[in-house]
Amino acid sequence: MTTDRLEEARALLADHPVIDGHNDLPWAMREQVRYDLGARDIAEDQRAYLHTDLARLREGGVGAQFWSVYVDSALSGDAAVAATLEQIDFVDQLLARYPEALAEAKTADDIERALTSGRIASLKGAEGGHSIANSLATLRAFYALGVRYMTLTHNDNTDWADSATDEPGVGGLSAFGVEVVREMNRLGMLVDLSHVAPSTMHAALDASEAPVLFSHSSARAVCDHVRNIPDDVLERLPANGGVAMATFVPKFILPEAGEWTRRADENLRAQGFHHLDTTPAAMAAHRAFEAEHPRPVATAATVADHLDHMREVAGVEHIGIGGDYDGTAFTPQGLDDVSGYPRLVAELLGRGWTRADLAKLTWQNGVRVLRDAASAARAIQEYRGPSNATIEQLDGPRD
Repeated sequence: MTTDRLEEARALLADHPVIDGHNDLPWAMREQVRYDLGARDIAEDQRAYLHTDLARLREGGVGAQFWSVYVDSALSGDAAVAATLEQIDFVDQLLARYPEALAEAKTADDIERALTSGRIASLKGAEGGHSIANSLATLRAFYALGVRYMTLTHNDNTDWADSATDEPGVGGLSAFGVEVVREMNRLGMLVDLSHVAPSTMHAALDASEAPVLFSHSSARAVCDHVRNIPDDVLERLPANGGVAMATFVPKFILPEAGEWTRRADENLRAQGFHHLDTTPAAMAAHRAFEAEHPRPVATAATVADHLDHMREVAGVEHIGIGGDYDGTAFTPQGLDDVSGYPRLVAELLGRGWTRADLAKLTWQNGVRVLRDAASAARAIQEYRGPSNATIEQLDGPRD
């Protein structure tokens, strides 16, 4: 990668910065310091603890960030709702503490205004339908608090949707799951299909009256991991208008990394850690394991391979970037933290991607999908009001 090409990438990002679909800083802050921004002030260098701080966001050319308000799918019911509210509150704390750097965004126009003001647009995305506790009213409350996408599942099924990493439950979406999608469409909340089973992807695309999102998923044809998107789903995005945002998580993008990560996760659990734990103590255990068992290393070229394929299958108007920083223990070489996006753009420039293509990838597709979802919502609201359906009414009595 030449210095000239990297400078060209930085210049492009100055005009068309990255809209990143997924960053787990809120959960990392919850786990590490219980949201204490005094202990993890992201106005200061936090590379010893986090993938994210303000200086590195600037260095990386990030213009808009969906902050994930994820909670562990081991939580359910009121506990999941309460924890999600705490995550939402933390993003609001970020906005209040750093008003010169971060701007609240709920719409495409908000994102564009933030860019004009020189601030990073900050949006919220809920990761996992368990967060709404089978309540459409809770879904609406989250939307009112600024949540602009919801991933239908995380790593476990919900009562109404199947996850990619769980056993089949309802065969994609139940009747209530379809109603969740319809209500999200009516609100203007993006239906996020990362983490869900292919059957759920297809069912949601069948049901959705608005563009969908994959906030952090890559191409299954390039790396056959269940968290990735099959080609027959990517092929449906042009008709739907949705956007698939490629992730950087090594085990999802590099086949050799999957088996290594499985063994590393087993090592973590044997030492009493959750396999998704990224606290300093868990990372020390990971590093000790890595010292004895060298890790297969993904690079910017690995991510570019996925983006090349996704562009070929879905079209350049339907792809984006969702790094999953601070939600993964390991990152690709050269994409070590949020400062790394210029290196990915430089890699794509070297592969012949045009400036127009790259502007769509980094900025324009993300703006468009939000604008189109809002437009669809306005049309739907002309003929359909809020749904008060319950899961019992639509799916029958629960065991």
